[in-house]
Amino acid sequence: MTTPSFCLNGPSRPAASGQTDSAVVFLHGYGADGNDLISLAPYFARQLPNTAFHAPDAPEECEISAFGRQWFSLNDYDPELLRRNPHTFADAMDTLYSGTAQAAERLNQYLGELCTAYQIGHQKLALIGFSQGSMMALHVVLRHAEPVAGVVTFSGALTGASRLAAEITARPPVLLVHGEQDDILPMRALALAEDALTAAAVPHDVLRRPRLGHGIDEIGVERAIAFLTPRLR
Repeated sequence: MTTPSFCLNGPSRPAASGQTDSAVVFLHGYGADGNDLISLAPYFARQLPNTAFHAPDAPEECEISAFGRQWFSLNDYDPELLRRNPHTFADAMDTLYSGTAQAAERLNQYLGELCTAYQIGHQKLALIGFSQGSMMALHVVLRHAEPVAGVVTFSGALTGASRLAAEITARPPVLLVHGEQDDILPMRALALAEDALTAAAVPHDVLRRPRLGHGIDEIGVERAIAFLTPRLR
């Protein structure tokens, strides 16, 4: 099989069985790149041997790092200010909406290329995002023409929650995983996403991880595997 060409570059892992009937896309956080999450692929592959795994690099160089990437600028996001004024969190997420919307165009193109390359429908595609990558995952899948198999967010947030009811076109199952000690995207981010998904009738599960900060732990990965396996098999 000829190696397909995509509009976004990044590491990937082929299906362990050699036969691909589904795909998982990892979306990294701000200041990282695809290598940050592709290391999770072997854990998912144990239960999903026919699944290919891709971790595209975000299209922009990170504004605060010479090596990392970003899906969009976070110059207007100040975690410390939000800790002092938690009631402004919804407004802060709304200000990030334009960034996710602009970056979504390239990501949508990438997902379409992936489905074409593997000759699968979006119902055999799942997204797993961390932090800013979670913002991208939720923005894209809830506005897609057809639902994907599932979405998992780690330490994530939903931007533009106030717009969701007017813009939603698909309701795939969502798993929100969040550390209770997250100081970058605090638990307020989880509550805001929960409220918006509930109002928009999006099926979702929530896993709160005590003593976990802005990161991914083993329990969260195990829950994500259990969540996606029946939906992709």
